[in-house]
Amino acid sequence: MSGIEVFQAMFDGRLPAPPIGETLDFVAVHVEPGVAVFQGKPGFAHYNPLGTVHGGWFATLLDSAVGCAVHSSLPAGKAYTTLELKINIVRALTDKVPLVRAEGRVIHGGNRWPPPRASWSGRTASCMRTRRPRAWCSMRAADWQASNGRSATTD
Repeated sequence: MSGIEVFQAMFDGRLPAPPIGETLDFVAVHVEPGVAVFQGKPGFAHYNPLGTVHGGWFATLLDSAVGCAVHSSLPAGKAYTTLELKINIVRALTDKVPLVRAEGRVIHGGNRWPPPRASWSGRTASCMRTRRPRAWCSMRAADWQASNGRSATTD
């Protein structure tokens, strides 16, 4: 099956969703060739010792969106992996946020490193930004705007 056919089978219930979504309480809400949108709700179970959401939760949600955007654009028999992921979290997140959404988008395909872009949206204060890594996961993220729920893309 091609990448997009895999996701269509998951949405139709013919294939199970990956268990990481249940573990971290997020799901794919939309997938089309070159685009994947994930949404989740961080919970108390995702807290670090400081009493905020662990950075691994952010990274996994973002990596899932970016990876699945690439996967959805692949023909049958092709595979992918994340080569590098760099995230700078500039403000903590708690389980009080209603939902967090990450969108991954392939900028252009290629035989070696298709550079996707990812962005965040949600209703909370400024939360995180990502820097554009050197290789495969070329990403940009958004500051979350508490006042209106819109995302603003930054480098």
